[in-house]
Amino acid sequence: MMDETTNLQEPQNEQLPNPETENETAETVAPEAEATTEQEQPQAEQVEVEQAEAPEAQTEQPEAEPEVDYSACTREELVGAMRELLGCEVQSIKNRVAAVRQRWSDLEHEAQEAAYQQFLADGGNKDEYQPATDALSEEMRHLHDRYRSMRQKYMEELEAAKQRNLQAKQQLIDELRQLVDSDEEQVRNALDKFNAIQERWKAIGEVPREQMNDLWQNYHFQIEQFFNKLKINRELRALDQKRNLEEKIKLCEQAEELIMESSVTKAFKGLQDLRARWKEVGPVPTEQNEEIWQRFCNAANQIDERRKEYYDQRKEELDNNLLAKQALIDKATELTEKRPESTKEWNDTTAALDDLLKVWKTIGPVPREVNEEIWTKFKGIIDRHYSDKKEYFGGVRDEQEANYQKKIDLCLKAEAIAKREDWKKATEELLQLQQEWKSIGATSRKVSEKVWQRFRGACDEFFAKKGEFFKERRSNESENLAQKEAILAELKAHQFGENREENLGAIKEFQRRWAEVGFVPMADKERLHKEFRGEIDRIFEQLKISAREAEETAYRERLRNVGGDARRFVQNEKQELHDKIDKLRNDLNLWENNLGFIASSKQADLLKQEFEKKMQGARQQIALLQAKLRILNETEKAEKAEKGEKEAQPASEQE
Repeated sequence: MMDETTNLQEPQNEQLPNPETENETAETVAPEAEATTEQEQPQAEQVEVEQAEAPEAQTEQPEAEPEVDYSACTREELVGAMRELLGCEVQSIKNRVAAVRQRWSDLEHEAQEAAYQQFLADGGNKDEYQPATDALSEEMRHLHDRYRSMRQKYMEELEAAKQRNLQAKQQLIDELRQLVDSDEEQVRNALDKFNAIQERWKAIGEVPREQMNDLWQNYHFQIEQFFNKLKINRELRALDQKRNLEEKIKLCEQAEELIMESSVTKAFKGLQDLRARWKEVGPVPTEQNEEIWQRFCNAANQIDERRKEYYDQRKEELDNNLLAKQALIDKATELTEKRPESTKEWNDTTAALDDLLKVWKTIGPVPREVNEEIWTKFKGIIDRHYSDKKEYFGGVRDEQEANYQKKIDLCLKAEAIAKREDWKKATEELLQLQQEWKSIGATSRKVSEKVWQRFRGACDEFFAKKGEFFKERRSNESENLAQKEAILAELKAHQFGENREENLGAIKEFQRRWAEVGFVPMADKERLHKEFRGEIDRIFEQLKISAREAEETAYRERLRNVGGDARRFVQNEKQELHDKIDKLRNDLNLWENNLGFIASSKQADLLKQEFEKKMQGARQQIALLQAKLRILNETEKAEKAEKGEKEAQPASEQE
């Protein structure tokens, strides 16, 4: 299972560029802007400012940084990802490093918060709390410091390159100025040099942004001055337009190659670069201007259409992902609507929510504007579940502690019973303790087995002793069997006389001897009992003495032999007999009442016979107990009469 509480962090959703806004940067040159006539001034052949100047060490735009989802990564995986990123070019990992740092920060915050709460739960003072760091945190800090150093170095090198580019372009402006300031003949002969300056200008990378506009204005001004002074002739202009046409044909071919590029992002970035280069190329012959422009636009439109389709499809995927995640939110809400009432239900709900979270992580990103909202909602449902679960299990722990104390009490009682040898009563009490044990709820796992072994050990000790005792007793059962067989044979052979009292005494003596003999084997117990009772009943029937009369006679004999405080014995005996009679009468009433509810059937008739048998036995018992009460009353009355006679005699006679 998991920890009882779970902290979650949704990965940052990937940022999808808006094709509508990005197209604003993809400026196009209208054919009309390229068409020139003989009457146009030379400044129509402007060299426009580069829109994407690259540093000296980076003449081409790098590939688009891949989108990586680190939302499900652990701390170890984030450290490994950071190590891999530091092996790449620093200018190509900025977004991925930020995503790793964001996920790391969320995990660190959750871990620190959990540690802080645990510190407080353990009784710590919040003012004394000191966040702890581990090896992973130190390694991540070291890796990030390396990245910052690499980034700083890269930015410094980039800035230095821009400064060098600035100086190089200023040098080219100076060279243009020198061309403009030379005499007219020299300027005409310096056209090749002018073209070389243009090519060198294009090859130079970025300059500091704050210097870009002034630099361009100066460059543009010198070019205009050059063309104004040059007053190039039509042949030279045609030659330049032909060169421009060749350059634009190459750009069209490169644009058409991008149509086959599998990566939509790479194709679009390449097209943006071609558009910027197209603007740098001067005009072409008027009769070919429209054709070459349409060729370039056709290729560009196909790439733009592919990109639009890609982002339309991407938007559809994002919307479908949103629907899937909303369905998971609905399912999580349904799972947590009813508060679980048992540990199993809590664990089942937790497992179901964990499964939903796993599914959530497999679903791709959703539209950025709702990403945070739906994640917060889903995470809130899970966090509330874990908070409620923590509260529930806190109560369970209190209950388990109370159950543990109850079971310890039962262990103490069982250990005391294990020392006793009143087997029947001790067995009943121990079995009752076992029933109580079953009714007590669960305890903590770490003590459950230990306390159970203690209780079971006491029970095993008792039953082992009991087993040894009865094992020894069974060894004497054969001897007891022989004794009872002998008593039974003697009873059958005994000759009873005419004296009623002697006969009753003899029967009583046989019964006493029979009762004093110990246990016999179970296989013979029922047989001997029935045979002995049958013989006694036969003798009573032969001597015309009822069992009730015999028991009454035995009871009178018992009263005569009572020593000590006879009056107190009689009173206690009377109270006990009254209690037994009341209980038997209550049982009779209950059985009679139950008979009225038993329907007529074969099974019911058997049950009725059983009840009637019990009722008959109860009535006989009541009659016997009432007879004993009469005997007690007669004895009490006789004692009072005797005491009265003694009190009436003179003192000398009493002595």
